[in-house]
Amino acid sequence: MSDPLPPSFLLPPGTHVVLRADRKLPGTDATRPAGSVAVVVESPASNDRPYVVRFLDGATARLKFGELLVRRGDHSVEAPAATPGPDVSPFVIYRVTVGSRAFGLATETSDEDRRGVYLPPADWHWSLTRPPEQAETTSVGVEEVVWEVEKFVRLALQANPNILETLWVPVVSFADETGEELRRVRGAFLSRHLYRTYSGYVLSQFGLIEKRHAAGGTYKPKHAMHLLRLLHSGIHALTTGDIRVDVGEHRAELLDVRSGRWSFAEVKARALELDRLFQEAFERTALPERPDTDAANRFLIAARRRRAAEALKE
Repeated sequence: MSDPLPPSFLLPPGTHVVLRADRKLPGTDATRPAGSVAVVVESPASNDRPYVVRFLDGATARLKFGELLVRRGDHSVEAPAATPGPDVSPFVIYRVTVGSRAFGLATETSDEDRRGVYLPPADWHWSLTRPPEQAETTSVGVEEVVWEVEKFVRLALQANPNILETLWVPVVSFADETGEELRRVRGAFLSRHLYRTYSGYVLSQFGLIEKRHAAGGTYKPKHAMHLLRLLHSGIHALTTGDIRVDVGEHRAELLDVRSGRWSFAEVKARALELDRLFQEAFERTALPERPDTDAANRFLIAARRRRAAEALKE
């Protein structure tokens, strides 16, 4: 999510920023659309002077403070650490298998990654202890992450890739009445904001890969694979208005990358090519400017009321 900051605040190098409006790059015919993500590489002495920002493809621009928004939130592709709390498993309303098995990239050694949503009982909200926003469990070969329903909805409205994939996985392991309703309203979460969120994750991941390569001449192939996979998924989402989880059509390419057969130069070239296609898809996308927060709110209120009604019957 991006928020404006007071003019007295100076953005340090490394800050991820978002363009507030379309911006033509000086000396070229290229225009970066509003929502494009970049990183600050040089900060001025004051906000009266421009910042130098760099996009994923290496292009730079000098932009004033008022032309930028700061991209907030978790920048990594991995899920944040879970909040400790009580056992939420009895209250799970929706569960799917994700990861390499859902991506069409599984091998014989692949673990099973599960994600889910839980709807806490009403008295958890009425007591002094808030329900945990996220809970994780691990057993042999199986890892599961479960989000509290309100946290899940908020992340979905922000077009978090992990969350959207959870809603679009073709096979659902479990869904009760509320889980099925959540699945039906998933289209409410799609908007042009997806470009901003996915671009931010891609830029962060690419920065980590580039930094590691510059320091030691190596990179993590698995991270590179997920960077390319996310770009493939983002292009499809902006083009079709649908989240494609199974990227099996790109299986050979992605597994080659994960196996370390690609050089850093090859990974970078492919990432830049896909990023260009991603930008073009954003310029043509028919997705709405904003997600349907009213529909999301109606779902959440109905779910809460359903749990409260159950509590009153006890």
